[in-house]
Amino acid sequence: MMNIRPVTDLRNKFSEIEDIVSEGEPVYLMKNGYGTMVVLSIDEYSNMVSMIDEKLQKADRIANSTPVRYSHDEVFGRVREYLKNEK
Repeated sequence: MMNIRPVTDLRNKFSEIEDIVSEGEPVYLMKNGYGTMVVLSIDEYSNMVSMIDEKLQKADRIANSTPVRYSHDEVFGRVREYLKNEK
C-alpha cells in the first residue's frame, strides 16, 4: 500500500513516518495536493543508489565491448515497446 501523507506529518508525526520507512517502505509527501518528496530509510536509499550504479556500470561494460551505438529515439522506442508489452 502506498503511504501518502501531507508534508506536515513529517513534523507532526515523525515517529509514524520513521516506523514506516524503517520497514522498507517509502512515504510520499504531498503539499497542497501535489507530490513534493519521498522519504526513504538510509538503507533503502543506499540499496537503490547501489543498484542504479551497478546497472550503469554494466551498461558501460556492454557499451565498451561493442562498436554498436543506438540513437535516443531507438533506445526510448525500445523502452516504450517493452513497457507497452508488460501491461
